[in-house]
Amino acid sequence: MTTTKLDLAGLKCPLPALKTRRALKTLPPGDRLEVLCTDPLSVIDIPNLIRETGDKVEITERSQGRIVFLIEKANGPIEKPNV
Repeated sequence: MTTTKLDLAGLKCPLPALKTRRALKTLPPGDRLEVLCTDPLSVIDIPNLIRETGDKVEITERSQGRIVFLIEKANGPIEKPNV
């Protein structure tokens, strides 16, 4: 298991979520992505993205204008039920 760091400091919505999605696509299952953001909206956008992708946010850290997410890549997206 490896951890890839992604520094998105200074980027504004929607770029942190878009770049996080792109980075997650390149990771094999079980690897981690550490994402550093400064945009306050990322505390909403990134968890919503993770719900869509089926991955897991392991640690969310907030301090002095920094927000750090540690995301574990899952096996694949959550399948949506047919309604």
